[in-house]
Amino acid sequence: MLSRLRVLLVEDHAFQRRLGARMLEEIGLVDHLEAADGESALDVLQAQPEPVDIALVDLDLPGIDGVELIRAIADRRLARAVALVSAIDVSVQHTIALMTRAAGLRMLGCIEKPLTRDRLSDVLKTYLEGEPVSAEALAEVFSAEMLSLALGDGEVVPWFQPQVEMRNGRVIGVEALARWRRADGRVLPASQFIAMLEQNRRSAALADHTLLVAARAWAAWKARGFDLKVSVNLCAADLDEPQIADHYEAIVRQVGMPTDRVVFEVTESSVLGDTVRGLGILARLRLKGFGLSIDDFGTGYSSLSQLAQLPFTELKIDRSFVSGVERMPKNKAMIAATIDLARRLDLEVVAEGVEREEEWQVLAELGCHAAQGWLVSEAVPPDDLPPVIDRWQRPRA
Repeated sequence: MLSRLRVLLVEDHAFQRRLGARMLEEIGLVDHLEAADGESALDVLQAQPEPVDIALVDLDLPGIDGVELIRAIADRRLARAVALVSAIDVSVQHTIALMTRAAGLRMLGCIEKPLTRDRLSDVLKTYLEGEPVSAEALAEVFSAEMLSLALGDGEVVPWFQPQVEMRNGRVIGVEALARWRRADGRVLPASQFIAMLEQNRRSAALADHTLLVAARAWAAWKARGFDLKVSVNLCAADLDEPQIADHYEAIVRQVGMPTDRVVFEVTESSVLGDTVRGLGILARLRLKGFGLSIDDFGTGYSSLSQLAQLPFTELKIDRSFVSGVERMPKNKAMIAATIDLARRLDLEVVAEGVEREEEWQVLAELGCHAAQGWLVSEAVPPDDLPPVIDRWQRPRA
């Protein structure tokens, strides 16, 4: 999958640029693009027939610096995602990430210098699993009609990523993540199409289908001895339907799944719409026994008072804070404060995007309740989950 990505590397230092280019080739990206400064990067990007997938941007560039370049890329829609290549302070990274997201561009993270192949590969992998891209950027790849037909034909299905209790390594839950199984054999992650679904008001249909498939999968897993919680993502539009709590309860009840085995994940931005109806729906979901998780915590603008007053049962730490946490003291401090806050509010904490043992170790030392990420497993079809759990929980020799 990585070999299909179209990547531009922007680095003014000739040796660092050659080193980065060689690492990209070793990963499999033979046809990548290169630029030595911001002006030539824009020239290269504007000459492409379509936006590149990822621009790897050094911040300290001559002429147009990295921040200006990222703004220009976003304004002109010249790339679908950006990753920083810099040793800059993490607080500045976070500011640039907020700016990038506000401009409608994906931010994959920061690759700290000196560049290594593992760090580069880890950041590129997040493109396949990360946050949604804009619908406009993908309009030329497939149409809304194609996606709607795929949803109706059952091509869009949930796969499941395990969540592991950190103190004992036991798999205690899964997150349902949408996948589009294309007729050509490709499997697209939600990041490739979810924005278009939401824009065309089809997210409710996806949520219904995901919940039903997840409930049936839960019943099959339970028959094999795995009693797992299942997390399902909701968007802001899903919180506008007055009777949605009753509707979701009916879906899980038809297969005998207790409501307390379902956790609905909502992002900070969807909660902060703060409509009376939306708040009422959150309350009704909790009254029916469903869990509520605030997703990607720390990437939005939520206030502590809202977190304390809303009926959440779980808090998920965004992968942008987890990646490389063992070498980022400020990220570690923020995670520690978040875990302490969650403990005081009686919330369980799940860390997303855990890909390396060093990250796991830091999170465990800080008292994080659970983790999910490629270190444990990527998302898999429901029938493949029991073998994944068995392999993970099998005692190491």
